Amino acid sequence: MSRVEVEKKVLNENQILAQQLRERYREQRVLCVNLVSSPGSGKTLLLEKTLERMDKSARVAVLTGDLQTENDAKRLAKFGFPVKQIVTGGTCHLDAKMVERHLVDWKLEDLDLLVVENVGNLVCPSSYDLGEDAKIVLLSTTEGEDKPLKYPSIFFKSELMVLTKIDLLPYVPFSAELAKENAHRVHPGMEILELSSTTGEGLDAWMKWLKRRQQQKAETVLTELGG
Repeated sequence: MSRVEVEKKVLNENQILAQQLRERYREQRVLCVNLVSSPGSGKTLLLEKTLERMDKSARVAVLTGDLQTENDAKRLAKFGFPVKQIVTGGTCHLDAKMVERHLVDWKLEDLDLLVVENVGNLVCPSSYDLGEDAKIVLLSTTEGEDKPLKYPSIFFKSELMVLTKIDLLPYVPFSAELAKENAHRVHPGMEILELSSTTGEGLDAWMKWLKRRQQQKAETVLTELGG
């Protein structure tokens, strides 16, 4: 069996499992979002600020992936919501099997929002469906404006791009307008938010986006069920 055949088999098996996860999320009306970015773009800090702003009664949980260590889970656990670390041991992405395995002792009926923080990588995660409702790609002002053009797959598949670290714009040679233009060249319908987890600018818009997507998910499921 060739490498291509093996890869196709793995992706097909992943897709079957991802679809099963998607159906479980639909049945329980859980919104699942998959955060993807290069290392150091600010995924974990954004999640810290997100959980910090959540009401303590919010039904939210986080799965966070890394090649090694449980550092991110420890950072996020202090907010009191269910958090699990997925250590891939060298694999550059999460897959549906990893997600399913770490959901075993969580009751989806107790959740409204599941956030998956993928491994820092713009390539591999774009090929692996996790059953999520939306992929969200982060691009920081410390990276190049041409990232959407260099890594088009993940930007094309993402519903939302979050431009992070905008507080650094006065100090870095980065054009936010060019970055957004390049993103829309790859994915014309992509939504874009700009924020700084350090100063808090744009975080209200991010929280409203999550709330709106939760409401849309609930309304869609209700319609599908005929109610």
